[in-house]
Amino acid sequence: MSFMSPTRAILALSLALLAAFEAAAADTPDPLAAAIASSARTPAFVRRDVYRHPLETLRFFGLRPDQTVVEIWPGRGWYMEILAPYLHDRGRYYAAIEAPDVSGASQEAKDLAAGLRRRIADDPAHFGKVIVTELHPPQLTEICPAGTADFVLTFRNVHNWIEDGTQQQMFEAFFKALKPGGVLGVVEHRAKPGASLEQMRKTGYVDEAYVRKLASAAGFRLDAASPVNDNPRDTKDYPQGVWTLPPTLALGDEDRDRYLAIGESDRMTLRFLKPRG
Repeated sequence: MSFMSPTRAILALSLALLAAFEAAAADTPDPLAAAIASSARTPAFVRRDVYRHPLETLRFFGLRPDQTVVEIWPGRGWYMEILAPYLHDRGRYYAAIEAPDVSGASQEAKDLAAGLRRRIADDPAHFGKVIVTELHPPQLTEICPAGTADFVLTFRNVHNWIEDGTQQQMFEAFFKALKPGGVLGVVEHRAKPGASLEQMRKTGYVDEAYVRKLASAAGFRLDAASPVNDNPRDTKDYPQGVWTLPPTLALGDEDRDRYLAIGESDRMTLRFLKPRG
């Protein structure tokens, strides 16, 4: 009878345990992928995944389900449908809406706020733990208790703040909300380099260098950029700016097939860090 040496026995046991661990990991569903694949999502929202790449975008930002995440101006809840269920059990999700009751709030802001609150109230199973805060500089800038957020995320909003003239105050509010080492994730329509502020206001496309400048002035450090939401078909020279493209299709049926073939806009995807210490 032959016996295995203690060293070989330990090695064999280690390899067996490693194989078992890898097999178990392969069988464990990815909670982020599961949230994106959920049948509870709005079908019209799901159809835009091909343009918005939610799985790749959120993985690039580095989210985990046990973290505190603030989404800025979530609109009709496109990303809320993913983030709130993903964070429901172990994390915390703040929806920092455009404040509807401050002086100067638009009717659109009021309608979006009311609609989002209704969605949250009507679906407690998925949204019952959502915390709604209001963001409208300079009156309202506390989107969560200061220094408690792991992530602040904003999707296609910077052009709105340029229109309002609040862009720098917004980035400063994000910096205040984040923990040291926390992440600011920005997705925004990308202008041709060197676009002026007036061009940004008119077209909805924002110069990436300008976004980086806003973040740096607020105290952030650029950590990484991703090509996940790039669209080289977007020529950025349309009669109604970015709203010419889907999903808005501001020209209606005029050249509709052309704009559908282009798809949604070319977008920068940037990850900034709040420095530690």
